[in-house]
Amino acid sequence: MSVFFIGIDGGGTSCRAALAGADGVVVGRGGSGAANILTDLDGGVRHIVEAAGAACVDAGYDRDVLSSCDVVLGLAGANVEATVGAVVERLPFRRCAVESDALIVVHGALGDADGAVAILGTGSVFAAKANGVVHTIGGWGFVVGDQGSGAVLGRSLMQEALLAHDGVRRSSAVTDFVMRDFDNDPQKLVAFAHSALPGAFARYAPAVFKFADQGDDVAVGLLRAAAREVDAYLDVVLSGYEPKLCLLGGLGALYQPWLKEGHRACIVAPKGDALEGASRLAVERFTTNGGSHG
Repeated sequence: MSVFFIGIDGGGTSCRAALAGADGVVVGRGGSGAANILTDLDGGVRHIVEAAGAACVDAGYDRDVLSSCDVVLGLAGANVEATVGAVVERLPFRRCAVESDALIVVHGALGDADGAVAILGTGSVFAAKANGVVHTIGGWGFVVGDQGSGAVLGRSLMQEALLAHDGVRRSSAVTDFVMRDFDNDPQKLVAFAHSALPGAFARYAPAVFKFADQGDDVAVGLLRAAAREVDAYLDVVLSGYEPKLCLLGGLGALYQPWLKEGHRACIVAPKGDALEGASRLAVERFTTNGGSHG
């Protein structure tokens, strides 16, 4: 049976897969649900396999081909060793290597060039690449990190809505929007917050940008605070590195006008996306050194 290579881009909102032959040409793509292995291990494993299987079917192959595939998985939560081990032992692939979602994004966005990347989606992580070596910061997860992420921004909006409801802060159009979404019942909002995963909080982040563009004071304040945190990370990943910055993720472009002028001046268009980066890494890793598990 022929050996195929799969790149997996697993994030807090969705999981994507690309199937490639030994020449690196992608012949099939597939997608599934969220694959954040820190917040939902069972769901993450299921969606990884579903996306990979869909890529095989898209290429005209049976899902059984998965057992002959060498795979690089770029996953949120890949910096937690025990969780990574639990994922790898449950996957049906021939060989696999788990990397941070940041690594595959960097390789996709920058290609062979040096520079920096800010990934601003459901979560957040920042990286710089110099002479082929990638250095990442942030990406510590929703509970203790992910500054500037959609999940943190959405949660901050809900906090402001509750503060306004209690009369501690002034209400505004954006806090009224949130409260209406919960039938103006703070108990419903709190119940949601205690059980929601990061992706559910992140669904409220676009509203912050929308209302800020309309001049809403609360939304503007939230975005300025979030942008300051993003700028602080960018100060690190751009210091001493090639002054080239790719803003990625669902919120990347939305943040651009809120960042410091010096950072905006470094922004360039990405060469490719995370899925392309994962596919290329899979071919390179398993054809040059034989690859490894985990």
